[in-house]
Amino acid sequence: MNTLWIVSGGAEAVPGVERAKEMGLFVVVSDADPNAPAAAIADDFVLASTYDVDATVAAARNYHNNKRRLDGVVCVAADVPLTVAAVAEELGLPGLPSSVARIAMDKLAMKQRFQEQDIPIPWFSRVSSPDHLREIIKEKGNPLVIKPVDSRGARGVVRLTTDVDPLWAFEHARQFSPTGRVMAEEYLPGPQISTETMMIEGQGITPGFADRNYEFLDKFAPFIIENGGEQPSRLNKKEQAAVRRCAERAARALGIKNGIAKGDMVLTPDGARVIEVAARLSGGWFSTDQVPLATGVDLVGAAIRQALGRPVSREELQPVREQGVAIRYFFPPPGTLVRIEGIERWSRKPWVHRLGFFIQPGEMVERVSNHTKRAGFVITTGNDREQAVERAYRVVEGIRWHIDPS
Repeated sequence: MNTLWIVSGGAEAVPGVERAKEMGLFVVVSDADPNAPAAAIADDFVLASTYDVDATVAAARNYHNNKRRLDGVVCVAADVPLTVAAVAEELGLPGLPSSVARIAMDKLAMKQRFQEQDIPIPWFSRVSSPDHLREIIKEKGNPLVIKPVDSRGARGVVRLTTDVDPLWAFEHARQFSPTGRVMAEEYLPGPQISTETMMIEGQGITPGFADRNYEFLDKFAPFIIENGGEQPSRLNKKEQAAVRRCAERAARALGIKNGIAKGDMVLTPDGARVIEVAARLSGGWFSTDQVPLATGVDLVGAAIRQALGRPVSREELQPVREQGVAIRYFFPPPGTLVRIEGIERWSRKPWVHRLGFFIQPGEMVERVSNHTKRAGFVITTGNDREQAVERAYRVVEGIRWHIDPS
């Protein structure tokens, strides 16, 4: 029986553990939290922070040498490709070179690589100070986006408009950067798309393709908060093909020969552009739930096989259906959560695939400033995109949040 090490034990890693066990693998999960949801269903658990590269490498080496040989390593819905790459390199397992993973976790280095490889991207610049930001605004004009170079979950990301104080925006972005680095980039107009590409010997195929929803851009301004996504895309086949080609070129330029590339894309009036690419399976239940629901493609299973050095064919990554799938998030008002009503009623609906909440009674609902502040989500299915979206909104409107605002 082969052994797979999964670097991440959060709730979104649970489907990855379940899929690996269905494949007959012995699954080891590592995480800083011994009570992590995925730890409870794994065959073994190792205490090591997903973000502590050295600690995870040491733990994996000890496990490999003294307890059970490891045959592959992946992360599921966790932005830790460097940790995974370092473990793979240490043990001689299939995986990304750590040099590629480092670039993938540094938004500025990534943009510089894309620029060198002629990948279409927004204009960008490192920002050294609030005064430097003011100079950029004077030269480029608004809107712009300012963000930490090395963070995740939209932490510290601000859309700069004329009513946003540059000093505040710079300091807000910098506080979320572990290295204290900030960058600005052009805000691109046009529909935004989430892509999920698998690279096989330098050639890409992109079964994951969803329209992203930003209906609350004004409501949550200056923060850029995504309110979900939906499949199949509204874009026509020609437009989708252009976005896919761009995402696959970006993955190749980044240096991903074999592996997953999760793209944040925009279809501008001038063509497809790349915002960012993550060298890992996506979060937000996209790779684990939404892609297979909509297309029938077992993306997580393919990624696991690739991590084990097993062959993956392009044919198995071809969609076999176009089912409507939508995800929407909950944004209750700030305060202390007293209770949530309607969970049982809506979770029984056959078209509600998954209904989850990130806070419990007695906890605080905070003001929404990044994606970690969303209170919950629902994933729905339908005969087409419109029906799936309509059902998602029915659930969002049907759940009752009792909040103590005092």
